[in-house]
Amino acid sequence: MRIFEEIKKIQDWCKEQKMLGKKIGLVPTMGYLHEGHLALVREARKHCDIVVVSIFVNPIQFGVGEDFEVYPRDFARDTELLEQEKVDAVFAPSNEEMYCRDSSTRVEVTGEIAEKLCGASRPGHFRGVTTVCSKLFNICLPDLAVFGQKDAQQVMVLEKMVRELNFPLEIIRVPIVREADGLAMSSRNVYLDPEARKQAIVLNKALGETAEAIQSGERDTARLKSRLREIIESSPRAEIDYAEIYDAYDLADVSEVDKQVIVALAVKFGRTRLIDNRLVEV
Repeated sequence: MRIFEEIKKIQDWCKEQKMLGKKIGLVPTMGYLHEGHLALVREARKHCDIVVVSIFVNPIQFGVGEDFEVYPRDFARDTELLEQEKVDAVFAPSNEEMYCRDSSTRVEVTGEIAEKLCGASRPGHFRGVTTVCSKLFNICLPDLAVFGQKDAQQVMVLEKMVRELNFPLEIIRVPIVREADGLAMSSRNVYLDPEARKQAIVLNKALGETAEAIQSGERDTARLKSRLREIIESSPRAEIDYAEIYDAYDLADVSEVDKQVIVALAVKFGRTRLIDNRLVEV
């Protein structure tokens, strides 16, 4: 497994692989890998000859007061896991390598798709995501990039960016990987104290019951959202950031469920903010 820290070196290496006719799959991560990330790696391997994983905690997608400085990092463990998965290359640049001192260019998707949910809660977050992913796509030259459904809005925003800016690559979504008790795997789960960890399973419970209600014939989103919030609030330490139901393609408002929708949550347990979602087809 090759480890690259410099943009030019990995870009040249990726060009060489393309010249050899190899298909490249990219898995962008911020490190502190878990089984959810490894599922993305395995999916990329199904479609590609070369799998590249980026490990970069992107400073420009964190807002003031967020957890950039304390975001969990363990590069040695990450590379060991990736070796076991037979990843071909890891790109792990420094902040200075990715963003020169006077860097001011940003890539931004606008409209409801980027302004609702996490876009409303974390101003500037998706601009940071689209900027760093644009750079990673140009650096690693992938034929496809793999992302997890847990970050559903992020994937939707990136799909729109790729479509509208004509990036020559395909984005593949991988279903959410969950712990045995249903909690969506996340690098931030390590922040939860034992009691918060126990209470956090209410998120999957709320999503499941909402999906069941829709499948059983409930179509009114106002009633569905009211019940969704009620279930979450049954957990004493849960503080709802958002609990919404939108069109699954573009996050358009939906008053009556008559198409595929996304039920999306962001909930804080103490200082730890967790997101989760469920796609529901009618």
